[in-house]
Amino acid sequence: MYSSRDASRGRSSIYRRTTYMSEPRPVDQEKLNQFLGKFVNDLGASMHGPTVVVGERLGLYKALAQQGGLTSAELAQKTGTVERFVREWLAAQAASGYVSYDGAGGRFFLSPEQEFALTNEAGPVYIPGVFYVIQAAFVDEPKILSAFRTGKGVGWHEHSEMLFEGTSKFFRPNYTGNLVPAWLPALDGVVAKLEKGAKVADVGCGFGSSTILMAQAFPKSSFVGYDYHQVSINGARALAEEERAVERVKFEVATAQAYPGKGFDLVTFFDCLHDMSDPLGAARHVRETLKKDGTWMVVEPFANDRLADNLTPVGRAFYSVSTMICTPASLSEKGGAGLGAQASDAQLEKVARDAGFTRFRRAASTPFNRVLEIRP
Repeated sequence: MYSSRDASRGRSSIYRRTTYMSEPRPVDQEKLNQFLGKFVNDLGASMHGPTVVVGERLGLYKALAQQGGLTSAELAQKTGTVERFVREWLAAQAASGYVSYDGAGGRFFLSPEQEFALTNEAGPVYIPGVFYVIQAAFVDEPKILSAFRTGKGVGWHEHSEMLFEGTSKFFRPNYTGNLVPAWLPALDGVVAKLEKGAKVADVGCGFGSSTILMAQAFPKSSFVGYDYHQVSINGARALAEEERAVERVKFEVATAQAYPGKGFDLVTFFDCLHDMSDPLGAARHVRETLKKDGTWMVVEPFANDRLADNLTPVGRAFYSVSTMICTPASLSEKGGAGLGAQASDAQLEKVARDAGFTRFRRAASTPFNRVLEIRP
């Protein structure tokens, strides 16, 4: 039994905890239910994410796509996996809408749309890669938690390797669908230069998907990809070997503020300017290495100028990614700019103009990206 002294100590502890709480406010039951409904959706989505990675790694989606429908036992046999695990995985996929289910026959299959998005790695909307990025965010959460307390940030190179693999898998389809067919043609005179033979630097190239796609499309031009991250450059070189593009493109370790070479007709930054600690320094270096009639192409996540206009499903995704990856990367060095993934056109234009550029325009956009054309 508690003594009176124990009871007094307990009351004191409770009091200390509750003094920081505000007075209870009335709760609207309907609004509470709506919020809890959002929570249930988020709960399912969060737990669903790792199952997509499992399905991609084990080839479960692709095996389903090759048949008119499979039972869990047939899929397990086809992929060399254990039926009981596969049965639960299939149920989870069907509940999430990532796999279709024929209740009468007890068979699972992919619709044409599910197959296109989940198995076509060369297509423009291959989605499994983003779940690697999400998984990396959970793994790296302790580092981000520390960054919140210390302000020191977390550099790109300090993240889990799943982030690097996932970023390559996720961004490549977007670039495949848009870069050569739409984004480059939106820039004034750039395609003509590339067809004739231009000198191009792809800065912050990561695993080199954007660099290789351009090199394959414009064989008369020369391309070099730069990234400060050795692991990414290794991945880019391996991808170039795989794509048989080693004679058309090369990759080097270098920062955005000090990459070598001059006289570039085109310098590209794909989804990386906002991540940089010193975007102004990078912009100044681009200005120094670009020809007088050259073009700086900056692709950034889609954003509106006002916060209120970014409170959308796409904005939700980008602000969350920015919290866990982009902003910590920018703040990982002293004096980091911390632009964030939703930096406005006005913020990016200021960086460009402060670096000496005189022309800035949004040349194209998609629901997920902005393409900025910047000229001296």
